[in-house]
Amino acid sequence: MWVGLLLGVVIGLGCLLIPLRRVRRFAEVQEEEKQQFAQDRQRVIDFMHLMAEALGENLSLQELRQRIVHASILCTGALSACIFEQTTSGQMRGVAVEGLFPPQRPLPLSGAQPAMTRVKFLEQVLKSEEFPMGEGIIGRVAQAKRAELVADAGTDPRATHHEDPALVLRSLIAVPLHFRERFFGVLAVANPADERPFTEVEFSLLQSLGEQAALALHNAEFLSLQVEKSQLDLDLSIASGIQQMLLPRHAISFAALDLDARYKPAQKVGGDLYDIIGLPDGRLGVVVADVSGKGIPASLLMAIVRTSLRHIAPRYSSPSRVLTELNRSIAADIQGGLYVTMLYAVIDVARNTISFARAGHELPLLIRRDLETNDYLPRYIGSEGMAVGMVPDDLFTEVIADQIEPFVPGDVLILYTDGVTEAQNEDRKEFSNARLADVARQTHSRNARDINDAVLEAVDKFVGDEIQHDDLTLVSVKRI
Repeated sequence: MWVGLLLGVVIGLGCLLIPLRRVRRFAEVQEEEKQQFAQDRQRVIDFMHLMAEALGENLSLQELRQRIVHASILCTGALSACIFEQTTSGQMRGVAVEGLFPPQRPLPLSGAQPAMTRVKFLEQVLKSEEFPMGEGIIGRVAQAKRAELVADAGTDPRATHHEDPALVLRSLIAVPLHFRERFFGVLAVANPADERPFTEVEFSLLQSLGEQAALALHNAEFLSLQVEKSQLDLDLSIASGIQQMLLPRHAISFAALDLDARYKPAQKVGGDLYDIIGLPDGRLGVVVADVSGKGIPASLLMAIVRTSLRHIAPRYSSPSRVLTELNRSIAADIQGGLYVTMLYAVIDVARNTISFARAGHELPLLIRRDLETNDYLPRYIGSEGMAVGMVPDDLFTEVIADQIEPFVPGDVLILYTDGVTEAQNEDRKEFSNARLADVARQTHSRNARDINDAVLEAVDKFVGDEIQHDDLTLVSVKRI
C-alpha cells in the first residue's frame, strides 16, 4: 500500500515538473527573441546613424554607395556586399562592392588572380559586366521590386557557379532600394562569415537596412540637386548682373527726341537686346534684337552682338551695311542653331528722317500724321532681311536693304520684340500687332514714357494671370 502511494506521488511530481520545464524553456525562448529583436533594432539604428554621418560628410554619390555596402557587411556579418543599379539602357550593373562578391556571370578570365589583386579584379568585373532585368537572382529582384532570401544558393539554378572556392555563393539576400516611386537599384549581401545560411531574421533586418539605404540615397540626391540649383542660381545671378550692365544704365537724352526703353526678361537672364548708340554728324542709332532661345547661351550671344555692333555702327552710315558687317563678324561665334533677329534704325534729326534695316525682326511701327485726314495713324513699315547668323554672307547681303522714312515732330517710332505682340492670354490668343497699333494710336500725343506705360498695361491686362513665356523689349522714340 505504502509503495503504491509513494509511486503515485513520484509520478505526480514528474508530471508537474514537465510543464514547469516547458514554461522555463518558453521564457528562455522569449528572452532570446527579445534579445534578438533588441540586437536587430540596434543594428538598424547603427545603420541609420552611419547613413546620417555619411550625408553630413557631404559624400559623393559613389562614396555614399560604398559606405552603404560597408555598413551592410558590418550589420549582417556577411563576407561581401554589392549595390547594382539600372543603367540608361535598362541593364543592371554593379556600382559599389566590398569583399569577394561573386560575379553574376562566369568570369571572362581564369579565377587564378594574385591574392593582392583579386578584390580589385572582381570589382572591375562587377562594374563592367551588365545583365538584363530579370536575369539571375539580382535581375529578378530588380524586375519584381521584391526582396529575396536564398538560404541555399548552391541548389538555386539562377545562381552562377564559379570554380574558385572563394567565389562559391552559399547564401544570398537581395533587397530592392526604392523610395516612393524612385528605384535606386538592388543591395545584396553574400555568405555569412560563420558559413551558415542566412536566416529569416537577417532577411528582415536587411530589408529594413535597404529602406534606410534608399532613404539616404534619396536625401543625397535631393541635397545634390539643391547644391546644383544654388550654384545655378548663383551663375544666373552673375549672368543677370552682367547682362544688366550691358543695357543702357542712364536716362536717354537726345536733342529733339523723347526716348523711353523697357526690358523684361522671362527668366533671370534673357536673349533680348536694346541699345542706343551715338553716331557721327549728330545721328542716333537705335537697335532692338532678339536672340533665339533663352537663358545663359542667349545672354552670352547677346553680349557678343552688342559689343560687335557698337564697334561696327560708327563706321558706316547705312544700317544694312552695319548689319551685313555684323553678320560677317559674329558668324563664327554663333553655334547650336542660335541666331539673332534685329532691327537697326538711324535717326537723323537734321534731315528729319529714319533709315533702318531689318534682319528678320518684327516690323517697326510708325505713327505719323496722315496728309489727307490730318489724323495720326499707325503703320507698320516693311523691309527685307534674314536673321543674323542664319544664312551665309552672300545670301544675307543679297536680301537685306535700307528703308528710309520721314520722321518729323509729332511722329512716334515703336520698336519691340515678339514678347509684346505674341504675349498670350488663357485662351492662347496673342496680343497681336493690331492691339499694339491701337494702343499706340490712342496714346501718340503723350510722351514716350507714357506710351510705353500704356502698351505694357494693355499687355498685362490682356495676359491676366498667365506666366510670361518670352522676353519683352519695348522702345518708343517720339520726335519733338
